[in-house]
Amino acid sequence: MDTEQVKNFFLTQGVNLLRGVAVLVIGLFLVRWVSKLLARKERFKHIDPTLTNFLGNLLRLLMYGVVVLTAASVMGIPLTSVVTLVASAGVAVSLAMQGALSNLVGGVSLLLLKPIKVDEYIKVGDYDGTVKSIGAFYTVLSTPDNRQITMPNSSLTNTAIVNYTRLGTRRIDVTYSLGYETDMEKAFAALSGLIAARKEILADPAPAVHLNAMGDSALVFVARVWCKTADYWDIYFYLLEEGKRAIDRAGLQIPYPQMDVHIKQ
Repeated sequence: MDTEQVKNFFLTQGVNLLRGVAVLVIGLFLVRWVSKLLARKERFKHIDPTLTNFLGNLLRLLMYGVVVLTAASVMGIPLTSVVTLVASAGVAVSLAMQGALSNLVGGVSLLLLKPIKVDEYIKVGDYDGTVKSIGAFYTVLSTPDNRQITMPNSSLTNTAIVNYTRLGTRRIDVTYSLGYETDMEKAFAALSGLIAARKEILADPAPAVHLNAMGDSALVFVARVWCKTADYWDIYFYLLEEGKRAIDRAGLQIPYPQMDVHIKQ
């Protein structure tokens, strides 16, 4: 190859290559800029965060694809060749990335069926936490002790999901063990007064106090109340802590486990 041929190559193919690289760099910058711009738009803040996160991820993937194809075209690479190469590679990649594709399909299912949404508190298997984002491939949970759990979308669509937030209210059952010598009317009065003292405990469904079981060493009473989901833990700990104080004020006894031993001579 003589000097003239080398010169012609750089003046033609070299220029196209530089143009393609420039298009690729500028395109990637524009994709990031557009993504941040859309995230700041007020009109999009009124859309369901679940839908916003998923569509944002999908839109970025599509824009990246357009940038790459445009850069290849500017470099002089025929798009038919690129499409054929991508299709051939897609078959191999799809076999190697079955898990990722399953997660993508799972993400679409979560978007369409909406078993969970952003800011809802859920439990999946051994994990529970508040949904922070639902992406194209992964869903992120934040636990009450501030740990982040990243779960594949396919695992969410193939198992049972407990959604603690969706219905808006929750029932709390707290049990109290009292001695067999307990005056049941005093026990009912003490626990009922405990419930009536908190306005966060809902009147409908009506709260109730019942004798739940007759155990080996104690009568087991249960206070069954309803509250808003946001008040669940406050009311739960209130019933435990103030329940002990109410029992003490009423002069009732909490028995220790005991066993009668009979010795035969």
